[in-house]
Amino acid sequence: MKYSFRMKKGECFWGGTSEDGIHAPFDEKTKISHDFRVECENQTMPLFLSNFGRCIFSKKPFSVKIENGEFEIEGEDVFLENFGENLKDAFRGASAKYFPPRGNFLPEVFFKVPQYNTWMQHTYNPTQVGVLKYAEEIIENGFKPGILIIDEGWQREYGVWEFDKIKFPSPEEMLKKLHGMGFTVMLWIVPSVRPDGFEFVKRWGNYFDPEHSDEVFFRNEAGKVVLSRWWNGYSASFDMTKPYDRKILKNQLDALVAMGVDGFKFDGGRVEHYTDREAINGPVDKSKTAAERNIAWNEFGTQYEFHEFKDTYMGGGIRSIQRTSDRFHSWDNFGLNTLIPNAIMQGIIGHPFICPDMIGGGSWIHRDLRRPIDEELFVRMAQCSALFPMMQFSWAPWEAVSKEALAHIKAAHDLHIEFAPVILKLVNDAYETGEPIIRSLAYNFPDCGYEYVNDQFMLGEEILAAPVVKKGEAFKKVHLPKGKWRYSDGTVYEGAGVLTLPVDISSIPYFTKV
Repeated sequence: MKYSFRMKKGECFWGGTSEDGIHAPFDEKTKISHDFRVECENQTMPLFLSNFGRCIFSKKPFSVKIENGEFEIEGEDVFLENFGENLKDAFRGASAKYFPPRGNFLPEVFFKVPQYNTWMQHTYNPTQVGVLKYAEEIIENGFKPGILIIDEGWQREYGVWEFDKIKFPSPEEMLKKLHGMGFTVMLWIVPSVRPDGFEFVKRWGNYFDPEHSDEVFFRNEAGKVVLSRWWNGYSASFDMTKPYDRKILKNQLDALVAMGVDGFKFDGGRVEHYTDREAINGPVDKSKTAAERNIAWNEFGTQYEFHEFKDTYMGGGIRSIQRTSDRFHSWDNFGLNTLIPNAIMQGIIGHPFICPDMIGGGSWIHRDLRRPIDEELFVRMAQCSALFPMMQFSWAPWEAVSKEALAHIKAAHDLHIEFAPVILKLVNDAYETGEPIIRSLAYNFPDCGYEYVNDQFMLGEEILAAPVVKKGEAFKKVHLPKGKWRYSDGTVYEGAGVLTLPVDISSIPYFTKV
């Protein structure tokens, strides 16, 4: 069915996909379109909320086009409802009715200390020697040990989730050392399975026969295993809507847990990987939708206490760690400039437990091509992440930048640890209410004209953060809501206006409500 909804004069909307945060809010000037039936980039919900308290929602995926102040939607059971007068009313009403908080509580270490990831440090080639050296240098440089994620390349091959014995000759010994140093260890996985080679034939060969079509792997309509395109080529995929697929993968992951691994970074499993669009031997089996297969992938992962996701459809309200997709080492709309607006969007669509992308950017191509490092950018990304619920290092700053820049990055690290009690309180609140931890000013202060402020944010109700996100900025303009606000240097300002603050490379502007 086709639906049409017109915006009211002055009305703005947020929602859809977190990747559109940089383009929000959506108003009469917006021109954007998505088909959530065949795409899911980062966190995605068939949901739009307005500053007038209105909500557009469907439990089923739909396509949407926003142009000239009008939503044109094609889907099923799409509803337009009114939950109040502002964005907060819209969120609370929609959350309570459609995506209430649910699931297990999350380990506090996610929020108390920074995380570390081997991706930018080692890209596709982590080794036992390299991982231990990285961990030792974290501590030697005064950084607090936390969760250490060994990213892609640790495994024998895709689908065989065992340590590569050449790169990791003694994984049990490595895990024991890392635990002794104070680290929690997670491993990267995807649902992709390499479709050739001796290991494949030995493990999976029989299952590619159509007579096993009900047992394992994502299939086409003819019962043959689908080969789908993803960022590392073409692979078969586990279909986590099938009990046997869940059993196969769980057996492999549980063996790693028994070895000493604490949890997993669940990458991939995007909606588009389960569609005809990405299949080279479709049409695909439509007994389950692509969205249902993505949902099953995410649900499977949450059984592990330590987990992280990046591509999640219809996961609003689930207590899970959600990471922003890979950011570039840049200031523009693919880099630092997106961290705040995309995090705000994540919260609005029901994902309060936000981890921004790796400090310095998580796009490996920049490092692989040996492009120059912008030290100011590296510092500002650390400072912007400091007051997020989580922050994640990857590219070792003690290697990437000068000692002066490293000191500023270390100060951001220290600030995050200092704010851990505040963050943990907000995490506990979000367990009960589902409300965003990172919020726009428009969410907390309706009818004040803050809809288009996207370079500062509220951490809960009482902390206003305005990190520097523009290169070479010597002054930061801060929208200060009505009331008294104590700046980080102790000065108290009267709000209800725009404050211009001098800033330098050490500045992390934030205010506490008096």
